[in-house]
Amino acid sequence: MAWMYRIRVLLFLFVGWMACGHADEGKKVFETYCWGCHHQTAVAFGPSFSQIASHRTGDEIAAMITDPERVSKVFGYKRNAMPALHLSPKEIEAITSYILSFKAAEPKDTNSSREKNTTVVPDPYPNIASKKES
Repeated sequence: MAWMYRIRVLLFLFVGWMACGHADEGKKVFETYCWGCHHQTAVAFGPSFSQIASHRTGDEIAAMITDPERVSKVFGYKRNAMPALHLSPKEIEAITSYILSFKAAEPKDTNSSREKNTTVVPDPYPNIASKKES
């Protein structure tokens, strides 16, 4: 039993180490190729990584990096300003993982809290123009 625990701990440490290394590689690729137009959480010339991550899959992100003109047409964009980046498969994987790391956490189911809210505002936007001063 102790050996199973050791294997779990080693696996956990290995995965954590690999994830950190991948994030560092992705950040290096970002700083080299992407930083001029994209920022992690704020809109610059291009959309922020948090916006991209919340709307695109890893495959879509990788495709946009390698062939932005064609992918822009597939997405229905009228024009494209992003240049095609000629990155190695390892760099594409690293930057894609880095971009996806900015994806916002999925919101918890809020239906139960909505059902509890029974406050009703009778006239939330009264027409003040119809009321005359006397």
